[in-house]
Amino acid sequence: MNQPPEERVKFIQTDLVLPYHYVAGDYKALYLRALKDKKILGSKCSATGKVFVPPLMSSPDAHAPCEEIVELPDRGIVTTFCVVNVPVYGRDIELPYVVASVALDGADVSIYGLVQECKPEDVEMGTRVQAVWRPDGERQGDHSDIKYFKPTGEPKAPLESFIHRL
Repeated sequence: MNQPPEERVKFIQTDLVLPYHYVAGDYKALYLRALKDKKILGSKCSATGKVFVPPLMSSPDAHAPCEEIVELPDRGIVTTFCVVNVPVYGRDIELPYVVASVALDGADVSIYGLVQECKPEDVEMGTRVQAVWRPDGERQGDHSDIKYFKPTGEPKAPLESFIHRL
């Protein structure tokens, strides 16, 4: 009879093939193509005026169409964040690092990204950040085209200015 291993298995490394075909749809495809040109697009709700990034065809709040496509700046505010101190298999980022929700200026929802070029203890809710893009010729039209966000050095935004975007 086989006995269980004396040491617990922590991970298994193997090659895995998971073929799939992703169809972005009109709005997501437009958004992804724009990233290649260092542009971030959102869509505006016709009923509430809220701007969603990536663009949505209809508002999850008002169930109204979001037909107006708007370009947003690559700057925003850290709304929430996490300092990662545990290594993640397959990720070669030096520990510790910061993962944050960033509410881009003009958007009503946040996108996720790394915050680098600063000490993790310097990141706070309200920290103003700007995207750092992959160089020309290396962008492919996906979320990795924004390598990370870095602090701008501007004063911290007050909580009241972003509490509705958490």
